[in-house]
Amino acid sequence: MNAALIDNSPDSSLEELARLAEVCDDVLRRCRAAGASEAEVAASIDTGLDVGVRLGEVETITRTRDRGVSLTVLFGKRKGSASTADLDPESIARTVEHACAIARYTEEDPCNGLADPALYARDFPDLDLWHPWRIGVEEAIELGLRIEDAGRSFDPRISNSEGAAVQVGESVLANANSAGFRGVERSTRHLLSCALIAEDEAGMQQNYWYDAVRAAQDFADPESIGRRAAERTVARLDARRLSTRECPVVFVPEVARGLIGHFLSAVSGGALYRRASFLVDHLGKPVFPSFVQMAERPRLPRGHGSSVFDAEGVATRDADLVRDGVLERYILGSYSARKLGMATTGNAGGIHNLVVTPGADDLPALLGRMGTGLLVTEVMGQGVSLITGDYSRGASGFWVENGRIVHPVEEITIASNLRAMFAGIVAIGRDVDPRSHLLTGSILIDRMTIAGE
Repeated sequence: MNAALIDNSPDSSLEELARLAEVCDDVLRRCRAAGASEAEVAASIDTGLDVGVRLGEVETITRTRDRGVSLTVLFGKRKGSASTADLDPESIARTVEHACAIARYTEEDPCNGLADPALYARDFPDLDLWHPWRIGVEEAIELGLRIEDAGRSFDPRISNSEGAAVQVGESVLANANSAGFRGVERSTRHLLSCALIAEDEAGMQQNYWYDAVRAAQDFADPESIGRRAAERTVARLDARRLSTRECPVVFVPEVARGLIGHFLSAVSGGALYRRASFLVDHLGKPVFPSFVQMAERPRLPRGHGSSVFDAEGVATRDADLVRDGVLERYILGSYSARKLGMATTGNAGGIHNLVVTPGADDLPALLGRMGTGLLVTEVMGQGVSLITGDYSRGASGFWVENGRIVHPVEEITIASNLRAMFAGIVAIGRDVDPRSHLLTGSILIDRMTIAGE
């Protein structure tokens, strides 16, 4: 191994955080000098290594180091925002000028303003998010080759590869505003993946698998990622279409979290105050069956969405979103909260670790409960309307009879309305996918329309 290709650089994250904090203070001083009545700023540095291999050869090696400053200024109730990808003082000075110029020409909006200082984060517990992975380039190449080799050798029907990837990521962030908030965060996120192609007399199929973690020691056995990609790819061979019908549907966890994502979008402030959501005026009303529970847990150790504060500096906290099927609250930052006559929920920038309480059944047990129906493992297209709740997407997966998979399915469309889908949830599995900030198991829905041949 070439020692020159090994990353032996020391951990400079604390020094970078201190520098970014100084940048934020400098920006705020410039904003005050320009006459801004309020200002908030975020400065960040993101670094990464991305190594890709394909068919036993190195395909890509990319190192990244992205820096940026974004700020918002207010002149009374007039707001302007600007950003720069350069930490140079001259670039920052121009960015401040641009933001101030924008603010002077915008219309006043009485809902503009910083978050209530009483809500700012004051304590900053360690959420165990910082785990630098000091892997060298040649070591990453070797790891990628191991992953791909495990997949390509799994089954003779694996005929080609889209490659394997090793991705290493680090992020440091400083956030500050003119009302006294100061916060810094550092986090890591690493990913291993593999995508393969299988072929038989009926044709070719492609599939993939991946793992994403905060700390590299939490990865599953790397070879298992290649093998899992191969299993999933081979399982799709001889896929068929279905005739048009109505039937129950099970969404595997990585697809089920997309359904949860649609729900989150529908109960988020921007969609609500624009009245562009099918769940407008549903606060305190049942949206799901009574067994469904969803709670935000923003400070989970090593959580993919964990954070001590939101994008406005408001302290995050545990809070129910759905209790006994009833929508308990919306997802709001300060601006959307004011538009709705409510208070921020500490969700400026989005949700932090939503936990959907799992049931007792694993996936085979859920298929047994379904009996005969469709197991969806992939969806395609953008056929979802948050305004009406109409849902229509391309899908692939497996046809199930008597609780057992019969054959793979492709080139079909599944359709319903999200309101009916949420109300028609029969069960949530215990096979929770930990690779996301949306933590859910498989979801069984009582009935959807399948459009095929």
